[in-house]
Amino acid sequence: MRQNPILEKIEAEQIRVPGQFEVGDTVRVHNKIKEGNRERVQMFEGVVMKIQNGGLRKTFTVRKISNGIGVEKTWPFSSPFVDQVDVIRRGKVRRAKLNYLRKLSGKAAKVKEVI
Repeated sequence: MRQNPILEKIEAEQIRVPGQFEVGDTVRVHNKIKEGNRERVQMFEGVVMKIQNGGLRKTFTVRKISNGIGVEKTWPFSSPFVDQVDVIRRGKVRRAKLNYLRKLSGKAAKVKEVI
């Protein structure tokens, strides 16, 4: 279903791309955090689990293991709180969504690297 052409034009102006990455890549997301009147950048490093939808509502989910517990965060691509996304390593995967990584732990949860 297509949207109204006026809405499509407005959305096209607001779309940001924080970096070039795909599912399976290990990335470091620079996340802006406001604490009172101060603003700082916090980094979140993990594997890109999925990229959903398209256009202005496009989101990506990153998963990391912190103190033995899996932590997932989802950000919109066009979020003003995502400062930048750095690709640490490129992953070789054959799936669009890596939900199976949630059941794995240790070395089994690794994604092969593209050489």
